[in-house]
Amino acid sequence: MHDDGPVFAGLRGFSSLRRCEPGPKVTHDHAVLVFYLQGAAAMEQRGVWRLAPGDVLIVPSGEPHRHVERALVEVWGLGICASCFGEPGDRALLAPFERVRAGGAPVVHIEVARRPFLASLFAEIEREVAHGRDPSVVRSLVHLVITEVERAAAPFAAPEASAPDVVTAALRTIEQRCLGPLSLSDVAQAVGRSPAHLTTAVRRATGRSVGEWITAHRLAEARRRLLHTDEQVEIVGERVGYNDPTHFIRVFRRRHGETPAAWRASRGRPHR
Repeated sequence: MHDDGPVFAGLRGFSSLRRCEPGPKVTHDHAVLVFYLQGAAAMEQRGVWRLAPGDVLIVPSGEPHRHVERALVEVWGLGICASCFGEPGDRALLAPFERVRAGGAPVVHIEVARRPFLASLFAEIEREVAHGRDPSVVRSLVHLVITEVERAAAPFAAPEASAPDVVTAALRTIEQRCLGPLSLSDVAQAVGRSPAHLTTAVRRATGRSVGEWITAHRLAEARRRLLHTDEQVEIVGERVGYNDPTHFIRVFRRRHGETPAAWRASRGRPHR
């Protein structure tokens, strides 16, 4: 894997079955995606994240991280020079990294049916880069990879492309700021509309209210943290914007039919 160009990709394997010796954290100049094909691992990156086949780890450039465990791991890695992608259509390409840098969970789980296609994209990028072919082809392949990651990360399907610009701006604001204090009034102020106008526009375009979108994004982050960390439930709630643990548990149970601890345990994670 050569990491001196604007994009690089490579397949790596670790045959050892061990707990890694604690060492210094590393950083990359590139923004990196790591797609786990097999094995199990734990990565320290603003907390410790458990990783299994189908998981994609999102590492913004300059983000300190290190493996603390890995067992018979095989991964695809993709590095992107963020400053090399400055075209108007490239904003979406960097969205996953911006979300993680803002405090979002760095792990996204890919459905079994989509994994072969995603792996094939990594392999094709590696081939294109190795042969020095048309950079626009590489750029298109990277966009496809990011699309797969974003689709897996999205709590709901995106609104129709014909949605008004104000709705797109509102949803982007919610995604970027949902892990902190955020209300309908805050979103309306951010997009330069009245709360009443924004309420109508978002409901008409997406079928959901601003508050429902905020909750959806927060609970999506909460589920990722419950699955991939050992953080206590109240810490998970705090990290996704709920300072009151009781309120977080109530909101989660209303949406999922069980408490966060029960939801985590039913998926093989311990109660905390």
